Amino acid sequence: MRKSYLPVRSSNSVATPEMNESILQKRAEIQGLATAILLPSVDLFGGSTGSRTDLVGPLTSIVGVGLFQRTVLTLQRAGIRQLIVFAGPEEDQLKQALGSGPRLTIPVRWMPIREFPLDDPRTWEFLAAEVRGFALLASVNAVFSRTLIEQLRREVQGGEAIVVAQEGARRVGGPTAGGLRLKVSADRLIAFASANCDDSVPAAADIAVLPASLMNVSTRTLDDDGRLPVRRWLEHAATDGHVRVLTTEEKRGTWYQEVRMASDVPVAEKKLFNSLKGEAEGFVDRYFNRKLSRWFTRIFLAAGFSPNTVTVVAALIGFASAAGFALGTYTAGIAAALVFQLAAVIDCCDGEVARLTFTESPFGAWLDIAMDNIVHMAIFAGIAAGLYMAQVGESGAWRTLAFGAVAVLGNGLSFLLVERTRKIKATNRWRTPEHAAWADFMLKNVASRDFSVFLVLFAVFGMLHWFLLFAAFGALIFAGVMVWVVRPSAVTATTS
Repeated sequence: MRKSYLPVRSSNSVATPEMNESILQKRAEIQGLATAILLPSVDLFGGSTGSRTDLVGPLTSIVGVGLFQRTVLTLQRAGIRQLIVFAGPEEDQLKQALGSGPRLTIPVRWMPIREFPLDDPRTWEFLAAEVRGFALLASVNAVFSRTLIEQLRREVQGGEAIVVAQEGARRVGGPTAGGLRLKVSADRLIAFASANCDDSVPAAADIAVLPASLMNVSTRTLDDDGRLPVRRWLEHAATDGHVRVLTTEEKRGTWYQEVRMASDVPVAEKKLFNSLKGEAEGFVDRYFNRKLSRWFTRIFLAAGFSPNTVTVVAALIGFASAAGFALGTYTAGIAAALVFQLAAVIDCCDGEVARLTFTESPFGAWLDIAMDNIVHMAIFAGIAAGLYMAQVGESGAWRTLAFGAVAVLGNGLSFLLVERTRKIKATNRWRTPEHAAWADFMLKNVASRDFSVFLVLFAVFGMLHWFLLFAAFGALIFAGVMVWVVRPSAVTATTS
C-alpha cells in the first residue's frame, strides 16, 4: 500500500556549507539548465522502480571513482548548480560515496522513492515547482563527458525538450536504454521505436532535458506500473515538434558510454583515457607522449598517487636528466635526452590523474608549471655545464656558459610572464581581443613539451651546443612577445 505523500517532511539534503542558504532563495539565480535529477535505481525510459538486474550498479568503480560519484562530479564541473536524487535502498551508500571523494560544492536534495513514487503525478508537480526552468534527467548507468552537458546547457530553448542519442550499433548484442531507438527528422524526434530497428537508427541515451512545464502532469493520468512518465511526455511533445535530438559525437568531445555490464567497464575506462587532453598540448604530446602517459597514469592511479606527487616524480626525473647532461660526454648526453623525454611523458600524467579523479586545484596547476620551468632551467644549465667541461681550456668555452645563462634567465622571465598571462586570462581583462588571441596562441603552440624530441635529435647528432644557442634566443624571443602581449593588459588591470 502506497505511503502518504509528504513532500516537505520527506526530502532531505547533504549537509554542506552551501546548504545554509535556502534553495528557495536561490531560485531567482537558477535559470536555464542548472538542475539535474538523478535516478540511480531506475532507467530513464521504462525501467521499473527497484527492479534493476544489471550486473553493475551506481557504486561500480570506473578509474577509481564510482559511477554515481563520477556522474555527480561531472555535472558539477559542467555547471549544474543543484541536484535532486531519487534514492532507493542504496541511499546511505550513495551519501557515503559522495562524502568520501572530492569536494562537492553544490546542494543535493535526497528524495526517497518509497515516499516520492516516480509514477505519482504529485511527485513531478512538486519537482516542476522546484525546477523553475529546465531539468536534466539521467539514470546512473553511463560515463559521459563534461562537454556533452555543457552543450545541452547552451542549447536549451523555451518549451522544448532535448533527447540525447547515440549513433546506431554502438555495442554488439543486448538492448540499451530500455531498448529504445529514435526516429529522427531534421534533428526533431518523430517517435520512439523498438530495439529491433535497423542499426542505423540512433539509440536513446539515458539523458534528457525537460522544461518544467512538461513535468507538470496534473492534467494527465499515469499508469500505476512503477514506471517513469518521461517517455510518455516526450512522445506527446514530439507530436508538436517540441523535442530536439542531440547526437553524441566523440570527435567533438560530446561522448557517452553506457555501463550496464561488467564488460562495459573497460570500454568506459578506455573512453575516459582517450578523452584526456592538456590545456597547452603540442604535436608530440598529442601523438606520442599521451599514448605512453596513459600506461603510467594507470600505474599511478593503482598506487594511489596524488597529482602533485606525480608532478614531483616528473620533476625528479627531469633533474636526473640535467645531471646527466652535466657529465659532458656524448653517451651521457643521449641518455640524458632520453631520460628527459621520459620526464615529458610522466609530466602528462599529473593532469591526467587530476582530471580522472576530479582532484584538480589551482595550486596543482601552479606547481605543474613551476616545476616544468625549473626543470627546463636545470636542463639548460646542465647542458651548458657539460659543454663547458668538454671545452675547458679552449678560448671560446665561456660562450657556452653565456648562452646557458641567457637560456636560464630567459626561461625564468618567460615563466613570470606566463603566470601573469594566466591571471589576466582568468579575469578576462585583456585590453583587446588581439592580445587575448596572441596569448592563447603562444600558450598553446609555443609553450609545449615538443622541444624534448628535438633535444634527443640534437644529442644524437652531437649538436647540443646548437640546441643551447637556439634555446637562448628562443627564450628571449618568447619573453619579448609575451611582454608585448601582457604589458598593455597588465597596465590596464593595474589602473582600473
